[in-house]
Amino acid sequence: MSVQATAVEGSPSPEQLLDSEVKWEEIVAPTPVRGHAANGFEITSGRRFTHIRLCQHPDGGVARLRVHGEVVPDPQWLDLLGTVDLVSVLNGGVYEDASDKFYSSPTQIILPGTSRKMDDGWENRRRRVRDTNDWVRFRLVAQGAIRAVEIDTAYLKGNSAGWIALSGRNGETGEWFEIIPRTRLQPDTLHRFKLPARAVATHVRLDAFPDGGVARMRLHGALTEQGAAELRARYEDVAGR
Repeated sequence: MSVQATAVEGSPSPEQLLDSEVKWEEIVAPTPVRGHAANGFEITSGRRFTHIRLCQHPDGGVARLRVHGEVVPDPQWLDLLGTVDLVSVLNGGVYEDASDKFYSSPTQIILPGTSRKMDDGWENRRRRVRDTNDWVRFRLVAQGAIRAVEIDTAYLKGNSAGWIALSGRNGETGEWFEIIPRTRLQPDTLHRFKLPARAVATHVRLDAFPDGGVARMRLHGALTEQGAAELRARYEDVAGR
């Protein structure tokens, strides 16, 4: 088995990807794999890729292919859109840490679309320690100005978060500040919050009191000038040109 990758802008057809002008980089050299097993490979390339090509030597079946990494969005596209979801995985938002990962991954809070069932969001255990609460922390695509927030508890009817609070931080070492104070939620409901003033942040922390699940979270806003500049620099840095 081997894996090749390339970066082609736009929406190329299969024929265009096979064109001799397209340069494919081998990111996994031909390697023996075990049958009926999960075979993992570390990728050392720091480039940005848009397409991968799985090569079998000489043939055989593959059950699943997972490609783990981080989204690096096109800053020009985000600028054209104007208001975007600054924490969505599609736009480069990243889950960093959480108090509870027992039932489901907190990453599911920032997935696209709506939750389809109870465990399609962040579902956590009941807490038994008084005066503690669950929390999850995310890194935004870059520094952004948040203007509106959506918290969805879809399909969480008996175990949704009773209350939530949202905090923001600017930079890795900045002080946490309040974006949404402790607010009661309803089960199986989409909650929308209009912020009185834009909240400039690079990270957010969602607290659930005392516990309970959240299906989705959207942070609507736009990149700041600093955030847009940093994203452009990162986008060019991983282009591999």
